[in-house]
Formats: sequence, C-alpha cells, structure tokens
Amino acid sequence: MHKGMKILIAFNLLAAVSSLALASKFFLAPWVAMQFYGEEYKVLMFSCDNAMREHLIAKNAVVAKTDESSVAMLRASELGLISCHDYDRLRKKMLVWGLTEYDLQQLGLEAIEESAEDVRRFVEIHEFRY
Repeated sequence: MHKGMKILIAFNLLAAVSSLALASKFFLAPWVAMQFYGEEYKVLMFSCDNAMREHLIAKNAVVAKTDESSVAMLRASELGLISCHDYDRLRKKMLVWGLTEYDLQQLGLEAIEESAEDVRRFVEIHEFRY
C-alpha cells in the first residue's frame, strides 16, 4: 500500500468519525435528554406556571387590601417561585443537550394537556351534581 492510499483511508476514517459525532450531537443527545429529563421538565414547568399564577394573585391581593394576611400570602407565594429557578436551569440544560425551543414547547403543551386531564378528573370526582 502506498502513501496516497494510507492518506485516503485516514480521511475516510476521519469522515466516518465526524459523521458519527455529528449524528450523536444532533440526534442521539437530544433523544437521550428527552428520555432522561422530559417528565421532570413537564412537572417543573407546570409547578412554575402555578407558582407564577399564585404570586400574581397574591400581589393583586396586596394591592387591593394591604394587611398582614395579604402580605404573608405574598411572601409565601414568593417561595413557590423557586420552582421557576429549577425549571429555568433544567430548560437551559436541555437546550445544551441539543433540544430545540420547539421541542421544549411541545413538552410544555404535553404537560398542560396531561394536567388538564388530571384537573378534569378531579373536578368530576368532587363537583356537586344536582
């Protein structure tokens, strides 16, 4: 085997390794991240959404009537916003792993749909029937 053939084989190996690396980065890594972090992401997204809603309600209550009770509720709701920090950190981790904004939006919609189903069941069980 002469020198030109060895160089050609080396470039072919380099191309194969590069192709595998790119496939891993753009296909395998996002899939792995979705499998490992997808459910946690849904839970944290829903928790953050609820925490922000409770915080807004508590803030509006303080604006409407400032007393010890409304201020205490506002402070308690601020603690719930910690879940938003966890959600944000996981979101960034998943973006680093190669998921797209679209992938994360899709997970968010799935979380809303799953939670809506839970809420519907909860309401059906606990509502008064006339």
